[in-house]
Amino acid sequence: MKRKSAAKEATTESSTYHTGSNAPVEGTRSLERALGAKIRDTRRAQDLSVLDLATAANISAGMLSKIENGQISPSLSTLQSIANALTVPLSLLFAASEERRDCSFVRAKQGAVIERRGTKVGHVYQLLGHVSGDDVVVEPYFITLKEEAEAYTGFQHAGTEFIYMLTGEVIYRHGTKTYRLRPGDSILFDSSALHGPEVLVKRPMTYLSIIVYARRPA
Repeated sequence: MKRKSAAKEATTESSTYHTGSNAPVEGTRSLERALGAKIRDTRRAQDLSVLDLATAANISAGMLSKIENGQISPSLSTLQSIANALTVPLSLLFAASEERRDCSFVRAKQGAVIERRGTKVGHVYQLLGHVSGDDVVVEPYFITLKEEAEAYTGFQHAGTEFIYMLTGEVIYRHGTKTYRLRPGDSILFDSSALHGPEVLVKRPMTYLSIIVYARRPA
């Protein structure tokens, strides 16, 4: 009996897969946030207050506020009442959940070359995609510093940046500290501090830069 029990537990564990990230599992909550955001945007577009819509939908203002913030799972009847009060089809609210599942695909060597502050000193930025959600924007770049590139430590912007060194070698400055980056090295930092390549040890060099920052309110 013990052997069967152990085998059953092993089977159960092996059939359950988890991501290596500590990020919360998306699912119902992401749908709630999308629904809530769509309701809020539609309400504002019609110049209605939370109390106005809550009264028209025959629910409390507190409940509507929680729905708009994705904190609770409203019943279908509640959603139908809200849709009726907004004079929009119920399907419009659910369509929002599909619209917000962004995915960006870029083929090899087809990323858009864009102008940034470092462009003037020989830094080439290739944007590999752009994904934005309700709260954050993610921008991955493939950066090349050519033979004629110059050091530049004046970068400063909102958010967090991750750099993964691919080729070459650089002494990278962040705030008052410097770090020697060789292929395979990485650095994650608060990009509101001054930062950038201070000494270009081995050129040309390439590295992956991923910038994450809060979306500005519309």
